[in-house]
Amino acid sequence: MLFSDEIPELDYLQLMQSLSAYAYPRDKVTKLLKAGILIRVRKGLYVRNDPRNPYSREILANLIYGPSYVSLEFALQHHGLIPEAVRLVTSVSTGRNKKYFTPIGDFEYCHLPEKYMSPGSEWLNVDARRGYMIASPAKAIFDTLYLRTPDITLNHLEAHLFENLRMEEDEFAHIDFSVLQVHLRACKRPAIQALRRYLARRQLNG
Repeated sequence: MLFSDEIPELDYLQLMQSLSAYAYPRDKVTKLLKAGILIRVRKGLYVRNDPRNPYSREILANLIYGPSYVSLEFALQHHGLIPEAVRLVTSVSTGRNKKYFTPIGDFEYCHLPEKYMSPGSEWLNVDARRGYMIASPAKAIFDTLYLRTPDITLNHLEAHLFENLRMEEDEFAHIDFSVLQVHLRACKRPAIQALRRYLARRQLNG
């Protein structure tokens, strides 16, 4: 059966290759789109609409605009740090701020300076052949504070984390921020300095 064991996210060249057995592959693409078997996410990017082999919005987020990785609220939700469902797939990128509204969901990209893009992102496998880049729990918090509430101070940080964002304090206590120590020391944004001081105070108090 067409597409039965193929990777569901594919660019135009991959699509043409998968349809190379057809005399007129472009005509076949038109028919597949009309039938709903194929969905055009944006120019040059498609997904196969097969519930037996579902596409990944996280993989698509990496492909739609880059370089980027999934972060912010979507990553916080993925790691179980915030309770609310997040429908918008949020990412950070070295490029300009962008939003894409597609047939399979909406995607937001927020600019993060290249010097803060890594470390802290990690590769997550969807299956043996596919995966995507996503912020670690610590990096998702760093990115969220840096971009969403850049001017928050130490006096308000705890309430923001555990009341506004509704993170569980016990879960927060187990997050490893060690890989971000260079960024925490170097970044002068008030929210990041507040986070650094807050982590130091928690460590001092045990």
